[in-house]
Amino acid sequence: MPLQSLPRPLVWFGLAGLLPQAVFLALVLGDSSLRWIVLAAACFYAALILSFLGGMWWMSAALSGLRSPRFYAVAVFPSLFALAALLPWCLGWTWPGPSLVALGIVLMASQLVDRALAEHVAFPAGWLRLRALMSGGLGLLTLLIAAAAAL
Repeated sequence: MPLQSLPRPLVWFGLAGLLPQAVFLALVLGDSSLRWIVLAAACFYAALILSFLGGMWWMSAALSGLRSPRFYAVAVFPSLFALAALLPWCLGWTWPGPSLVALGIVLMASQLVDRALAEHVAFPAGWLRLRALMSGGLGLLTLLIAAAAAL
């Protein structure tokens, strides 16, 4: 479905969510003095957005009147996963490379939940395309940051 069917602010602000991670990627590739701070910020941003997705799934299911516990259980997963991805840093373990990889993969896979939810929820035309661009883009940028961290 074309993105033109969605309200312009929804598309622009949604895609603008990729900008912080794009800036972090540029910074981690360019300024070694900020490397650790940028890697931490990129990890936290990916975790924050992943947690936001869970809230979005929860609300979509609730507003659609879904009674099955399946989507509510899935909606809790992103926040717990995001917390788990940040814990190694809190405990002083090797970080953030593995956490960035895990977050990037889960962000990209979140499209599967979007598609499953779309079988039960009437999303606007173009919504799944926008979600694929947002979560796929953020997941890819997060994986690129993880790769840059390994350099």
